[in-house]
Amino acid sequence: MTTLTQRTSGLVQRRTEAIRSAAAEKEKESGGEEDEVRRGEEEDDDKGDSKETRLTLMEEVLLLGLKDREGYTSFWNDCISSGLRGCMLVELALRGRLQLEASGVRRKSLLARKVICKSDAPTGDVLLDEALKHIKETQPPENVQSWIELLSGETWNPLKLHYQLRNVRERLAKNLVEKGVLTTEKQNFLLFDMTTHPLTNSTIKQRLVKKVQDSVLEKWVNDPHRMDKRVLALILLAHSSDVLENAFAPLQDEQYDLAMKRVHTLLELEPEKESAKPNVNELMWAVVAAFTK
Repeated sequence: MTTLTQRTSGLVQRRTEAIRSAAAEKEKESGGEEDEVRRGEEEDDDKGDSKETRLTLMEEVLLLGLKDREGYTSFWNDCISSGLRGCMLVELALRGRLQLEASGVRRKSLLARKVICKSDAPTGDVLLDEALKHIKETQPPENVQSWIELLSGETWNPLKLHYQLRNVRERLAKNLVEKGVLTTEKQNFLLFDMTTHPLTNSTIKQRLVKKVQDSVLEKWVNDPHRMDKRVLALILLAHSSDVLENAFAPLQDEQYDLAMKRVHTLLELEPEKESAKPNVNELMWAVVAAFTK
């Protein structure tokens, strides 16, 4: 009788352990994607920056384009608007929120592939979350080129005007004000008053400029796939936004020529070929393809 009781209790114990093990395995699988996203975000953060001064790609590109004292971008720059939307797509991809659909057996081109929502976990950034919400809820999905145009408001379809993200530069500037990088002022331009955002923390911008300069000078590796993905994206998107030369303006002539020469080697790369290589961010190369087509 005692033996039977022991056997029964042992069976119950084994069943309990099996149930617990299955539950733990299921929880591990469900949390795997979230862990992957979280790890991606931690890797993407600039290790030398405090949490308050970590900048998104959009903020970095805008900061490169802003005039330090005047606090606004060049009136002649008509590229930065679409460039900032491209930054949003790449930022979301680097954070594990977006990806391109599979290329398939017939190898669809980058610009023919649709943008898919991989995770809808909040990013903590209002602009990014707004863009992510649009992409997640849109059926059928759109490609990269379409999303850049839709988020910029450059569409002739009145039914899709609600996709436009408005006042992006002003909202990014306010983010930088909250992070202590910029300040807010009012300037009079004869016929109208304009809110400007002059630089107040020169250390942050100097660090950003030095990061861009070093990537093509001191830390040049002559292989885009050995470069930090975030820095590579920053260089390519800053060029697409027509603000990259601002980072090279302080250089001596020889250094400037060398930096621009190396940047041109990156710009001459073929996105289709580069995206087919291992461990790359396909969506980033799709954005590059959209700006260089």
